[in-house]
Amino acid sequence: MTTEIKKHIPLIVILGPTAVGKTELSIQLAERLGGEIVSADSRLFYRGMDIGTAKPTPAERARVPHHLIDVAAPDEVWSLALYLPAAKKAIQGIHQRGKLPFLVGGTGQYIQALVEGWRIPAVGPDPALREALRSWAGEIGPGGLRARLETLDPAAAAAIDGPNTRRMIRALEVIFRSGELFSAQKGKSPTPYHVLRLGLTRPRPELYERVDLRIHNMLEAGFIAEVKSLLAQGYPPTLPPLSAIGYRQIIHYLNNVITLEEAVRQMGSRTRKFIRRQANWFQADDPKIHWFKVSESALTEMEVEIRDFLENI
Repeated sequence: MTTEIKKHIPLIVILGPTAVGKTELSIQLAERLGGEIVSADSRLFYRGMDIGTAKPTPAERARVPHHLIDVAAPDEVWSLALYLPAAKKAIQGIHQRGKLPFLVGGTGQYIQALVEGWRIPAVGPDPALREALRSWAGEIGPGGLRARLETLDPAAAAAIDGPNTRRMIRALEVIFRSGELFSAQKGKSPTPYHVLRLGLTRPRPELYERVDLRIHNMLEAGFIAEVKSLLAQGYPPTLPPLSAIGYRQIIHYLNNVITLEEAVRQMGSRTRKFIRRQANWFQADDPKIHWFKVSESALTEMEVEIRDFLENI
């Protein structure tokens, strides 16, 4: 049993809600421990979407190698099915170089899928079918779409939280293309990782204050100009990456649908809701997650935890 565990790749997961401070702490830990960082944030895939996603800066990425950032154009929508093999390849490469892989981000589904060995249905995208399903979803709404999915595949519908139209469309796409239940094609396989999950937390009021400050700093840094540039390059505002929090609101502002003040208000409100949804993936009582309050001592405490973990695998 011991021999088998030692064959596993150590993988340090740094997780937590938006704006908690994962970027700086993970970079410092990777510097101290000889690590490289694999992003687990679905917003960071896209080139040209830097300010509105709080992407690590070039200076930060120069301190420690980062992977799976700027891997696609905004019209090359990345999915979990594309992410998983790319993340596995990046982690394997880091390990082979004798470095310690860190998986860092706040996209809970991507983290869970990787560390728990989710199997993703091997059905490629069908653009025509997907567009037809989007049109249908626009007619019947998220509730109607869920009702149809519940009729076809109750287990798949139950696994999708809230009005997540994109995931419901994907489930229906797989069902229609394969003729099989979406839920029956998913499962778990053993992973080659020995995982340590470290979670970062702050008091919710403090986290919300950081969200408001982040939005202010984004605008000061040229967020509006970034969105204008993306639109000027011909990327349609209906692209899924441009529906992300912040981008959608600034697009509405540029189109005179809302004021800048209202855009800022919506960005803050929707980010706070997103943080609450993230808590569904990162449960405070999850025994697999070692939680740390962000403080002056957090870096040292987390380093000790990681070194102890590495010595005992």
